[in-house]
Amino acid sequence: MKKLFTATAVTALMAGSVHADEIKIGVILGFTGPIESLTPAMASGAELAMKEVSDSGLLLGGSTVVPVRADGTCVDSGAAVAAAERLITADKIDGIMGSDCSGVTGTILSNVALANEMVMISPSATSPGLSVAEDNGLFFRTAPSDARQGEVMTNVLMEEGVKEVALTYTNNDYGKGLADSFQAAFEAAGGSVTISAAHEDGKADYSAEIGALASAGGDRLVVAGYVDQGGSGIVRAALDAGAFETFHFPDGMIGARLEENFGNEIDGSTGQIPGTDSEGAAMLTKLVGDSFDATSSFVPDSYDAAALILLAMQAAGSKASSDYKSKVMDVANQPGTEIFPGELAKGLQILKDGGEIDYVGATAVELIGPGESAGSYRQIKIDNGKITTVQYR
Repeated sequence: MKKLFTATAVTALMAGSVHADEIKIGVILGFTGPIESLTPAMASGAELAMKEVSDSGLLLGGSTVVPVRADGTCVDSGAAVAAAERLITADKIDGIMGSDCSGVTGTILSNVALANEMVMISPSATSPGLSVAEDNGLFFRTAPSDARQGEVMTNVLMEEGVKEVALTYTNNDYGKGLADSFQAAFEAAGGSVTISAAHEDGKADYSAEIGALASAGGDRLVVAGYVDQGGSGIVRAALDAGAFETFHFPDGMIGARLEENFGNEIDGSTGQIPGTDSEGAAMLTKLVGDSFDATSSFVPDSYDAAALILLAMQAAGSKASSDYKSKVMDVANQPGTEIFPGELAKGLQILKDGGEIDYVGATAVELIGPGESAGSYRQIKIDNGKITTVQYR
């Protein structure tokens, strides 16, 4: 249950309103690397929320919000840590929207965020391992854990009549965590995974991997990889060899690049990605207009991640992570006035007046357990070379 504003919090908020300040939010995403086609729109989504808050003039006495981008690469932990350290020591950020891929997110959390007591909200790091990572209450995510995605994948495939699959996954925390979650759920439901094999990103030739997968066989090939890297390499090799005709794609594979790379060659393939057909999703799409693709993977989650950081600051009356980290769950959940995309000024005013909000956002935000999204998914199918929505789960 949320706590009512204490006298201390109200005093802090009043103090913060005396002097407008500049608040910097680090946007650390893989602007290069295996999901580089997804991250520009993700960053734009987060920065839209920041602009909305800045334009309101209501955050902590009229503070402006300045985004500072950094390239986390998605896969290079050393580069990601260096980028996060620069954001904190040189740019003097007050919170992190990111990172994206699970491995670098966990590394930044353990090596940088904990040491500097910096709040992180990831829009797309989905490894189940992050649910139990030591975080001192600093880490949250607006995308659901892959423990949930494994169950959704199972349901989709079973309803498609697919009972036997071959499985390949990118050889990192994200791929292994998702592969394990899916295999456990699929086999518990009576399905069979003929082979579960890792693949490395960045290879020019995946014929050996496809040989092993084809030898094991299966009604469909599940590719738990990255659309801008080895995942697409696996699909191309499978198609060229005639090893598999249809595929199942988890979230890391779903984006415009999938359509560009394969078109109707993969018609009939299926997949899922975090998403909702909620009122908030439609409101974000309207708010964005033609500026960028609001329906692109993890864009709504990125808008929500940035919004939660700033609303938590307002609730705490402070931009210090040590003060506002305890307010993230409060502003994300009931009770309180529901707040949707385009209504951040309304939420800021309610908090300024000492009231409570329930930030619904673009993804129907509900943070559970260790501060992660309960999770809804958009089920997709490739039809005439296009990603089409089947339903939401």
